[in-house]
Amino acid sequence: MSEDCLTLNVWAAKDAKRAPVIVWIHGGALLRGTSASPLYDGREFARRGIVFVSVNYRLGVLGWLAHPGLSAEAKDGVSGNYGLLDQIAALEWVKRNIDAFGGDAANVTVMGESAGALSVSYLLASPRARGLFARAILQSTNVRAVPHLREAAFGLPAAEATGAALASAAGAGDVAALRAADAGALTAIAVRAHFISQPTVDGVIVPDQLVNIFDRGEQAKVPVLAGFNSGEIRSQRSLLPPMPEDAAAYRAAVSVRYGDLAGAYLRLYPASDTAASQLASTRDIVYGWATERLVRQMAATGQPAYLYIFDHCYPAARARDLCAFHASELPFSFGLAGDPGTLPQTWPIPGSPEDLRLARDMIDYWSSFAATGTPRATAREAPAWPEYGEREDYVRFNARPYVERDPYPGMFELHEEVMQRRRLNGQQWFLNGSPMPPPQTPQR
Repeated sequence: MSEDCLTLNVWAAKDAKRAPVIVWIHGGALLRGTSASPLYDGREFARRGIVFVSVNYRLGVLGWLAHPGLSAEAKDGVSGNYGLLDQIAALEWVKRNIDAFGGDAANVTVMGESAGALSVSYLLASPRARGLFARAILQSTNVRAVPHLREAAFGLPAAEATGAALASAAGAGDVAALRAADAGALTAIAVRAHFISQPTVDGVIVPDQLVNIFDRGEQAKVPVLAGFNSGEIRSQRSLLPPMPEDAAAYRAAVSVRYGDLAGAYLRLYPASDTAASQLASTRDIVYGWATERLVRQMAATGQPAYLYIFDHCYPAARARDLCAFHASELPFSFGLAGDPGTLPQTWPIPGSPEDLRLARDMIDYWSSFAATGTPRATAREAPAWPEYGEREDYVRFNARPYVERDPYPGMFELHEEVMQRRRLNGQQWFLNGSPMPPPQTPQR
């Protein structure tokens, strides 16, 4: 771990020439992670004619701290989005230099998973990233309210106020003292203070909340491929609300929290199996609604938009109740399933013929989308992937790819209504535990 982290890696075929480019942004809650993970090896993309670039960016407090002193010395008068600026700098580097590796600077796809996908959402929204990529792939993104730079909003303190409080806790009276602090010590202080690594609405790099930018159609107009996993929360159980004692307690808690929407909620997430319902509802609150919203809104601008759900399982995951857990699609979308040198021993994929076929099909779809904007697979039996539109078509990756419609009927509509009400009421809508405000007039 080092402050000297602004590095990137390039995979390319020896004879690459004007090849499509993918720029990969790793996940890790904007707090941890590295492009050096064997899981992010780009060799299979290079074998399919893609120049694959993975980037590092500043994380934690070093990547996302806003502070009045930092804002005052900045040309734009803002601070806090340094990790995002690092990603933009990497895309600018690619635009200037990727031809030396055989890549086409005019055909760049930005791709990320989890916090990396969240980063791609902000790159779509940021004017600073405009023109730096032609397509986007988002694997398990989310959409939350984030702090504003100088005023409290949605129940969150101003980002500069949070930064000033953290500096005080570190004994740093000004920016010079912050810079003089040991980076490791400052990071430890931020962890103890529960500093949340996230973008800041600063009016410049991040002009507004994501939901507002996309509602106004101000995002980059590029084709997108996005999806989430059916079992996301099986490996993220800390996100779950407290488990109720019984079905009656579950229904009562839902009634308090969702008010007149409780009936719709219980139809989607019934009390007959509260454990499964908690997993499904949290998945949809965090990932499902956000992903389908992004795909819907990109399609509404006239751009090709493709939705998927990863629903594949294998014996080791099933034995641990981890089917289709968060990030479990990665060995398949990178074409690395079954490679013993790629995955940790705690994540065994046996590499059965079924696993290998699915990995082949997924990386084919991803590579084709990066090259042409249309996801296609080479196998004869792999279906054509239709755009998401009025029919709500999507691909479900199970033992093989299937084309289906409307992944979870009623899911998007319920959580969109919840978000709209909470936004109008000035509440955070991401894992918000407060009671639902009554509907506004006119009701959305």
